[in-house]
Amino acid sequence: MQDMSHFLHVCFILFSFLATISNAQSNQFKGSNKYEGSSNLLDLEYHMGPILTSPINLYIIWYGHWNPNHQSTIKDFLYSLSSSSSPSPSVSDWWRTVRLYTDQTGANITNSISLAGEFMDSGYSQGKYLSRLSIQSVIKNSLSVKYRSLPLNYKNGLYLVLTSSDVQVQDFCRAVCGFHYFTFPSIVGVTLPYAWVGHSGTQCPGVCAYPFAWPKYSGTPGAHKGIMGAPNGDLGTDGMISVIAHELAEVATNPLVNAWYAGDDPSAPDEIADMCLGTYGSGAGGGYVGQVYKDKMGNGYNLNGVKGRRFLVQWVWDPVRKSCFGPNAIH
Repeated sequence: MQDMSHFLHVCFILFSFLATISNAQSNQFKGSNKYEGSSNLLDLEYHMGPILTSPINLYIIWYGHWNPNHQSTIKDFLYSLSSSSSPSPSVSDWWRTVRLYTDQTGANITNSISLAGEFMDSGYSQGKYLSRLSIQSVIKNSLSVKYRSLPLNYKNGLYLVLTSSDVQVQDFCRAVCGFHYFTFPSIVGVTLPYAWVGHSGTQCPGVCAYPFAWPKYSGTPGAHKGIMGAPNGDLGTDGMISVIAHELAEVATNPLVNAWYAGDDPSAPDEIADMCLGTYGSGAGGGYVGQVYKDKMGNGYNLNGVKGRRFLVQWVWDPVRKSCFGPNAIH
């Protein structure tokens, strides 16, 4: 999610939900079981740039003050991306759709994502307000400090900056929940793909942790209460999981913003996860997230992960089906 148009689409989903939820739920199993968002009109194209076909070494930069339980939830999701031990529909099943994308040689997106390192920036090295550009300074700091710095891996490194709930980031909650880009040699020294995602728990859960919270100004009674239980017990963290998945799918298929995207403007592309915002299961539309599972506590999820974890993750665009798809789809 990278620009205002994407954010406005999220807002449309949220407020459509408030107006149409009763009708959507009463009709969710009627009609065709075709995949959601099916279209031959979307101009998703390959622009000949590189994609991430080599095994990915993922490096997390934990910026700010983090709850260890929330960190464990996020790391278990990342471990699940390459795990073959989770029951279907699994996180690794979800990643298989991302793997359908190829480069000009026919090579697919990698199936290997390893958590190769972590860096704790608990001292807020760049302050508690970050501009988009200063995210790159956060990465630079993690690579250059003398104690437990991250390696500079320009061959197959991917850097994931996660900011805690007390950190404000430019455009966060207003226009973005996360974004991906590449570092500038003038700041970091080399070009590296990276992504940033913020914890929205105390800032804008109704925007960036939907459907676990109502939009703040929805006018709905109890607007701060969750509308769907978070499967891992924290709506901010569970909301981050889907945004992390969104950004990883897009940085893998469009790391230098010159590979897979739709639209004429590479600085504001529609990418494979942007096309499926708000879609988590079959029947999604009009603000309804689609058919998902419920655990014994009534918490929503659509994917299984390692250690018995469950996650709710948005679907992505399937280039073969030409539609949004997830492994929990009803056939």
